[in-house]
Amino acid sequence: MASKAFQKIYTKLEAISKATISLRAGGVANEELASVAGRLAQVVKIKGDLVTLQVFEGTDGIATNAEVVFFGEPPALNVSEDLAGRFFNSYGQPIDNRPLVEGERRYIGGPSVNPYRRKQPSELIPTGIAGIDLNNTLVSGQKIPFFADPDQPYNQVMAQVALKADVDKIILGGMGLTNDDYLYFKQMFENAGALNKIISFVNTTEQPPVERLLIPDMALTAAEYFAVDKNEKVLVLLTDMTLYADALSIVSNRMDQIPSKDSMPGSLYSDLAKIYEKAVQLPTGGSITIIAVTTLSGGDITHAIPDNTGYITEGQLFLRTDTDTGKVIVDPFRSLSRLKQLVIGKKTREDHNYVMNAAVRLYADAANAKTKLENGFDLSDYDMRCLDYAKAYSNSLLAIDVNINITEMLDTAWELFKKYFTKEELSIKAEILEKYWKTA
Repeated sequence: MASKAFQKIYTKLEAISKATISLRAGGVANEELASVAGRLAQVVKIKGDLVTLQVFEGTDGIATNAEVVFFGEPPALNVSEDLAGRFFNSYGQPIDNRPLVEGERRYIGGPSVNPYRRKQPSELIPTGIAGIDLNNTLVSGQKIPFFADPDQPYNQVMAQVALKADVDKIILGGMGLTNDDYLYFKQMFENAGALNKIISFVNTTEQPPVERLLIPDMALTAAEYFAVDKNEKVLVLLTDMTLYADALSIVSNRMDQIPSKDSMPGSLYSDLAKIYEKAVQLPTGGSITIIAVTTLSGGDITHAIPDNTGYITEGQLFLRTDTDTGKVIVDPFRSLSRLKQLVIGKKTREDHNYVMNAAVRLYADAANAKTKLENGFDLSDYDMRCLDYAKAYSNSLLAIDVNINITEMLDTAWELFKKYFTKEELSIKAEILEKYWKTA
């Protein structure tokens, strides 16, 4: 972190609250970082020469004569090609026992790309996960969350997406990761030999929760460097945005702000939008695509965090455990990619849309058959075949451990159709049906 030479040390505090301290100081900028009794703080208000700082770890035990030293700049990151393959903390400092990155110093948290410089997304981002690529295809420049219960293996899914996504750079923003999760990501990336295109910013559970508020901005500052300056396709993975929002709530409570719905700060929508709106497809070819995990409390998607997220993002990917197979799947009923129509059948095979719709409709028929079974009704031959199909569809296409390309996904779906159904039961356009039924 940069600092001024001959820094002045202040030792007279005017006021101390639960989260802030105030003192008189000159030549200080808004959002500038400082040290208060050895704790990191940031300027949140300036009125004349009265400066108020938010102390990230709280003000317990800070005396009125505590030493305050200003660093001379807001949070910043050195950007260069040397970021690739590195692990950093919330402040952009290395945590991989390697040297500091030299490069252009950029302040984090700037505005999103001017709408005039944006282009409609049209590039496919394959992930290798059929529940995404087949049913909820991702497009470069899209922003989309994973909604998952806390016990779902969402970090494993994120790591899998990172290793399989066809992009130039992957940037991981880990907020409140356990040490096990951090080591899992590190080992996965190293073992796959993919470190050269992955950059990680990590805050663990052992570090102050409020420090994780810096992680998305650090990750997105790096993303903007590679997308805007280098015209690269960048995928940003943020996990877990619920822990990010919880940290916002901690700060809000310490600042004695009146909470909104579910104890969240009233600024939650704009705080989340500031992050997600960094997703962009640029005319020059560079792009930033954001996939973020939002963990749910008891599966409640009406909670303020997923509720606000749903308004901002372009769909959601919903993880759940399938009761028939015991596997974690991307739920075809509750998942949605609002931009998939921009690439389906255009950047993928012509039968994609027909296969996707038929596969999900037959899966819905299986759900109806299961309801009939649970209520003691007799099942028809078609119902029985739907139930068998649903298990096979879940196992070979919806499960997150399925790792094949989109053409193989389509071929697999045709094989399932042919095994369990007649041509007439598929309700697929005749010319598409004739062409692909033969090859299945």
